[in-house]
Amino acid sequence: MVPLSFAPFEFAGHEWLMGPARALFWPAERALLVADLHLEKASWFARTGQMLPPYDSRETLGRIDALARATNAARVLCLGDNFHDAQGPARLDAVAADLLADLAHRLDWVWITGNHDEKDGAAPGTMLPEVALRGIVLRHEARPGEPAPELSGHFHPRLRVPARGRTVTRPCAVMSERKLILPAFGALTGGLDAAHPALIAALQPAQTITALVPTAARVAHFPLWRAQAA
Repeated sequence: MVPLSFAPFEFAGHEWLMGPARALFWPAERALLVADLHLEKASWFARTGQMLPPYDSRETLGRIDALARATNAARVLCLGDNFHDAQGPARLDAVAADLLADLAHRLDWVWITGNHDEKDGAAPGTMLPEVALRGIVLRHEARPGEPAPELSGHFHPRLRVPARGRTVTRPCAVMSERKLILPAFGALTGGLDAAHPALIAALQPAQTITALVPTAARVAHFPLWRAQAA
């Protein structure tokens, strides 16, 4: 059963469910969509002398496992930058490696390659440059001018909202009429302001661009940009 904290919204003629865990669920495909896991980022930093707790992959994969069970997902689609570097799969500790192997065995697990990923990865699952489902293209980085509806990641969007005299920052999705960019799902991922010019450019062509932030009851829409009338 889908958790009550998931709320619906419409994109490209389909219903999607979004929750605070920074993932999307696509009921029509029984698919969980996540972007920018950056698995083994902590161990990558450790090689340069920057010591971080080495449990980011366990935490990220554990959240995917919980969401897949809660939504009864049959498929997981990872939208690129899956590992932080090409040697990431070899650095997974035994707990994380076993969890990933179990997930890939239970589910149709698809890795879409991103700019951090090798084209022939060593992780279990299927690796593809992009996927087309029900007329929607899934890829890592939005392609300006793409005529088909498109889902992607790459930018790690975050929304800054003034609240009670301070600024609150939340991961968000960013949507135009034909493009939807997911927030980063990984445990150790920063973010880019949702209104940054690079994000606005990536979502073109567009009439309106909106940030989507899940709340306990609904997906809140925050206008970011509107095309000027000719």
